[in-house]
Amino acid sequence: MKDLGVVGTVARFKPVHKGHAAVLEAICERADRAIIGLGSTNKYDVNNPFTAQESREMIGIVLKRFNNYTIIEIPDLDHGPRWREQVLKAFGKLDNFVTANDYVARLLKHDYNILHTLTIIPGEKRFPVTGTIVRYTMACFSPWERLVPEQVADYIKTRKLDERFRREFGQTAIREYAGVAV
Repeated sequence: MKDLGVVGTVARFKPVHKGHAAVLEAICERADRAIIGLGSTNKYDVNNPFTAQESREMIGIVLKRFNNYTIIEIPDLDHGPRWREQVLKAFGKLDNFVTANDYVARLLKHDYNILHTLTIIPGEKRFPVTGTIVRYTMACFSPWERLVPEQVADYIKTRKLDERFRREFGQTAIREYAGVAV
């Protein structure tokens, strides 16, 4: 049922996990057109350990059965008014904007009709996970693959992106994410 019109969303997708997949699929199933903002494309650090191209390819893997979406890059401007203006310019007119981020919702509430992700995902498809949890689990050599769609896990492992992440950011991730509920 296409009942959301033109929809926008933004996240870092580093990596695309099962929670992201549920949101992206729900948006594409219900939107005439989806604009997916790939956030923090100008960052490469412990919180952003995959390139924009890698995240773009992971999204493409998850949404391979859809053709009603566009991916745009949204560099990190440390949020606030500059980030808001950038988002408005990049997305243009939308019928709805989907986010679970309270800060983003507050920034954009006067510009777009804000829908929380939980209002568009059927209950049985919800998967409570964050990118931080996936990255921490990956850094600890724990079975992170269960937290991402199977095809995304294959993509990451085939390209040895999990090994690169642990080599470049593993110890930092373990220190910074200590205490994350997994």
